Amino acid sequence: MSAKPEVGLVREASRQIVAGGSAGLIEICLMHPLDVVKTRFQIQRCATDPNSYKSLVDSFQMIFQMEGLFGFYKGILPPILAETPKRAVKFFTFEQYKKLLGYVSLSPALTFAIAGLGSGLTEAVVVNPFEVVKVGLQANRNTFAEQPSTMGYARQIIKKEGWGLQGLNKGLTATLGRHGVFNMVYFGFYYNVKNMIPVNKDPTLEFLRKFGIGLLSGTIASVINIPFDVAKSRIQGPQPVPGEIKYRTCFKTMATVYQEEGILALYKGLLPKIMRLGPGGAVMLLVYEYTYSWLQENW
Repeated sequence: MSAKPEVGLVREASRQIVAGGSAGLIEICLMHPLDVVKTRFQIQRCATDPNSYKSLVDSFQMIFQMEGLFGFYKGILPPILAETPKRAVKFFTFEQYKKLLGYVSLSPALTFAIAGLGSGLTEAVVVNPFEVVKVGLQANRNTFAEQPSTMGYARQIIKKEGWGLQGLNKGLTATLGRHGVFNMVYFGFYYNVKNMIPVNKDPTLEFLRKFGIGLLSGTIASVINIPFDVAKSRIQGPQPVPGEIKYRTCFKTMATVYQEEGILALYKGLLPKIMRLGPGGAVMLLVYEYTYSWLQENW
């Protein structure tokens, strides 16, 4: 008698993991060029820098002219390797935290937000080493053929700086803040608003309803969490003076950026981030929900 529920739990977890991994893989393949542009904006220090981009259009033109089409896909291997387990962790842990919080007397709105926060913190621990490698590769302005390989660059970091908080896991606190805040807003907003707006019987209108709520969820979460994202890029990216570490901890980095460059510097890369995680956030939620629904019916 006890074996059946156990098989059911394993199958349910497998569905969540497969659906979440599929959502991540599709999202990263579609949206990675915007992530490269976002990172470039975040690591440039000032407008007088000869390598700085004047606008979003200028950044696309310069990357294409100087680095070619593949320049937009720099650093894509780490997120591809990470996105499947990362999004699997994101959605699976969200469902598990939500289930655990069901035993506590919380409102549904708070349950979704706290479950999102928990899933984001868990996701951050899994993904941070991949983010360190990705940011370093994206910051490299050489042509795609001249840049180091993903594994070669990872080995270089481990050899020089080790596995710890100054090496392959540097910027962990900023990554925890970025993912925790994002997922708290992302899941909290999406599921609360989705429950408020009536389901549409027309499949096309229902798809648009979900896509619109997902788009808003990703956009709002991006606006709220971007200071953590900027701090993370500064800590994990190249330092202003080679051999000298200027950006070390999350909140100290935010304070330094604010003091030296002003409040708007904490929102660098916001436009490409919204362009990526607005529709990208909607894509992830829809791919997850439709894949999960298909797996429930067929597996």
